[in-house]
Amino acid sequence: MTAFVRSVLAEPRAPDPPARMWWDWALVGALLVTAAGEAIFRADVPWRPLATVVTLLVIPVLLWRRTHPLLATAVGFGGAMALQIPTLFGGVEEVGLNTMACVLLLPYSLYRWASGREALIGTAIVAVPVTLGLAATESFGDLIGGATVVIASFALGAAMRYRAVARQREVQQVRTLERGDLARELHDTVAHHVSAIAIQAQAGRAVAATNPAAALEALAVIEAEASQTLSEMRTMVRVLRDGDDAADYAPQRGIGDLDELTRMSPLVEVRCVGDLADLPQPVEVSVYRICQESVTNAIRHALYPTKVSVEVRGEAGVVRLRVHDDGEAARLSTSVGYGLLGMAERAKLLGGVCQAGPDPAGGWTVEATLPREVSR
Repeated sequence: MTAFVRSVLAEPRAPDPPARMWWDWALVGALLVTAAGEAIFRADVPWRPLATVVTLLVIPVLLWRRTHPLLATAVGFGGAMALQIPTLFGGVEEVGLNTMACVLLLPYSLYRWASGREALIGTAIVAVPVTLGLAATESFGDLIGGATVVIASFALGAAMRYRAVARQREVQQVRTLERGDLARELHDTVAHHVSAIAIQAQAGRAVAATNPAAALEALAVIEAEASQTLSEMRTMVRVLRDGDDAADYAPQRGIGDLDELTRMSPLVEVRCVGDLADLPQPVEVSVYRICQESVTNAIRHALYPTKVSVEVRGEAGVVRLRVHDDGEAARLSTSVGYGLLGMAERAKLLGGVCQAGPDPAGGWTVEATLPREVSR
């Protein structure tokens, strides 16, 4: 029990709570209008001035329920406690407007966005007016219903928080795997260029005494290979991770291997145009990987496609690729798949962009732009 309490107290706030959106203002505005109408036109409102003032003060606090969940909860249920005073000491059965039910949003926000310490304090604050209100309830059914609603608000907030954390961990795992692939590609790049440097150095030593000009040519090749190695290594060095003892050092695919994608399905068509020569290996591998993932997604998820077109175009300064399938719109999904996250992460690491989504002309399109020269 002690370990559980310590873990709860150590729980930080949920990161990046969303700012107030237009629907927050719309909700608060609608509640204020409803509360004003209820205060004016409802006949059976005991202690009408107190009930109206408390409700109109509590409703705007909903705008801060994500960024300041404990403060919002304290104000909201502090107002609910103020409405309990006439019931405790004045003999009145129930004081308050029905609009005050909006405070049930606050336990959800407390468990969704607050830190562990704030959640415990907020739970104690909520428990006081809720317990007093339920104690004054004569109907057993109302007692069970009221307690269930409050507990459900807490539980829903905790469930959504757990879901968000799990999603964040899954996304991070995808990014880590993609960085692992790039780390293996870095091994291939360095191994290739260093092998060339070693061969040229051996050749230079062999001919240095008899043919100095050939030795100078070997030194020029070594310089060029070393410069290219440094350029490509600096591109991906940040994605190296520790403990990757099981790395697969097989040769990486490039633009020259794109025709192999046609073996995946007779619907796949590959077209390469423009200047695609002398591209850095990280760019070539990324073009192949993004096209491969896009074609795989099209074959798996597109409904009744007749063609999956792959086009890679070399332009001044950039390489553009486009993968399009003409499947039916029923394929569309509002969630971002892990494959799409991996493609976007790969393009971003090279200084490019990758976007995927429904095509206005029908089907699904993946487009990426990668720089020809990797920044040093």
